[in-house]
Amino acid sequence: MWITVASGKGGTGKTTISVSLAIAANNAVYVDADVEEPNGALFLNPTIDKEIVYTEPVPEIHTDKCIFCGKCADACVYKAIVILKPLKKAMFFSELCHSCGLCAYVCPVEGALIEVPKEKGKIRFGHTNKLEFIEGVLNLGEASATPLIRGMKKYIPKDKNVIIDAPPGTSCPVVESTEDSDFTLLVTEPTPFGLNDLMLTVSVIKQMHMPFGIVVNKSSKNDVIIDEYADKEGIPILGRIPFDVKIAEQYSKGVPAIYSLHNGEAVFSDIYFKIKGMVENEKQSK
Repeated sequence: MWITVASGKGGTGKTTISVSLAIAANNAVYVDADVEEPNGALFLNPTIDKEIVYTEPVPEIHTDKCIFCGKCADACVYKAIVILKPLKKAMFFSELCHSCGLCAYVCPVEGALIEVPKEKGKIRFGHTNKLEFIEGVLNLGEASATPLIRGMKKYIPKDKNVIIDAPPGTSCPVVESTEDSDFTLLVTEPTPFGLNDLMLTVSVIKQMHMPFGIVVNKSSKNDVIIDEYADKEGIPILGRIPFDVKIAEQYSKGVPAIYSLHNGEAVFSDIYFKIKGMVENEKQSK
């Protein structure tokens, strides 16, 4: 079972929940897909066994062979290639390229446009005494985290419980992290900002047609703002993590919430088994 932990904004406690949920799950793999600022390792302290450089193909135009017909530019829906026919000049904007390969496919001149590997970032593999660990680290200056996240998913075991710590927000990297998962767990906090960003994330997940639920982090008497929305939308609240100074103090020392929260193992195990039940019910209904 694959579970993606997501949130509409940073700072809601997405990593707090995903790390503890991974520890509570049996035979689990923790995947830190927040590749622009991965921090799950700060709490899990994994032993890194292997690191690979992840690349994706991008076009390289050889102007000595190019006839400047413009077919590659016309085919590129992302406008990553510009052909200036009167000047016989070709321009490539790597930040816009999605490595789809269409430009190389339509080029009529052999050797005029070839694909070469471009480094996107690194993928690290490790373990703790309870978990397998996969982490992506995006190269500085890369315009999009999506290719690296897509590459990481190729290495996730299919036969284990997987907890994916997604990037914050509702953009393409979040969608890529969530695709192929069995369930999305949305982490929010009981504030107007938290509710606003939760609503944005819910609208995205609904379009993906997958089961999802909510965990309220920093739970307090203000939970009513989330409770009313969840009740109105028919979204289950699967757990609440209290707004507790002790949890924050231990968090600052790198201690996962499952260990600092009173009955933490029971709390996160309960969340995990609720998710498992919802996934099984979803599969039976299809």
